[in-house]
Amino acid sequence: MSEYAEKIRGIAKKLLDDGTVDMVIGFRKGTMPLINEPCFVKDAAKVDALIWDSSCGVNLANYLPKRKEKIGVVAKGCDSRNIVTHIVENQITREQLYIIGVPCTGMVDRRKVRLAVGKEILSVSEADGKITVTGDGYEEVLDKQEMLQDNCAICVHRNPVISDEVIADPVEEQTDVDRYADVKAVEAMAPEARWNHFEQLLDGCIRCYACRNACPLCYCPTCFVDESQPQWVGKSVDKTDTRTFHFLRAYHCAGRCTDCGACERACPVGIPVRQFTKKLEKDCKELFDWEAGMSLDVRPPLDTYRPEDPDEFIK
Repeated sequence: MSEYAEKIRGIAKKLLDDGTVDMVIGFRKGTMPLINEPCFVKDAAKVDALIWDSSCGVNLANYLPKRKEKIGVVAKGCDSRNIVTHIVENQITREQLYIIGVPCTGMVDRRKVRLAVGKEILSVSEADGKITVTGDGYEEVLDKQEMLQDNCAICVHRNPVISDEVIADPVEEQTDVDRYADVKAVEAMAPEARWNHFEQLLDGCIRCYACRNACPLCYCPTCFVDESQPQWVGKSVDKTDTRTFHFLRAYHCAGRCTDCGACERACPVGIPVRQFTKKLEKDCKELFDWEAGMSLDVRPPLDTYRPEDPDEFIK
């Protein structure tokens, strides 16, 4: 991955030196292992701060809506699809962006690594598909594939769908994964079991809104949960209000979600909130043959109306 970082630095320096962009958004080393941070570089002399490894999970498209500068942005496959969505939704223009595409082999789930090691982690390195974790008096080598975030393990769009420059050859796309196995399992449940499943799933939610804040799709100036006139949702952790928040947020993401995993990565109590958005992602695929963020030239299904649109689900 160090060669990726060198290429990103080289491209960023060139873009800033020749004035192609005012700023490059990438990643820098985090203050804690397994959590790298977004990095905004405006001075070509500071591009050495930019890095790349399997802890660059934050979706950098989150920092693009309504910006006025010319921006260079580092983009994985899912990031690039969210950039497409932002352009289609008029949050930024294509002309403002120089997209530095990064073929991605998946981001590491820090919770899985911590669970596998069971000790305090002081540093992490990676090479040849292995993650080497070190701490006080120990070193452990883990298989990266087994430590991937759940969304990365089933990702079928690892290469950027839009870019101005790609830093490496495309990686092989996965074709032997069932992207919706967990959704199908829930769909197969009886109504009462399904209700209990979601009750248990949301039981630990503290309504911190970390999932919303991390989501590149949640850029509304005022979120419905923050409205007071009218007040759509109560401010407490009442179960009805918690359900309302999650269900409405999922529908707000319908036809727009790229399954980047930002919501689950941000959740402090580990709720698999992607189960909601993935259900709607699956419905959009089955009903409209639609995947979010794949094209600048096609409007999303919930943004258009066609007389032949499927309507059998309306009761």
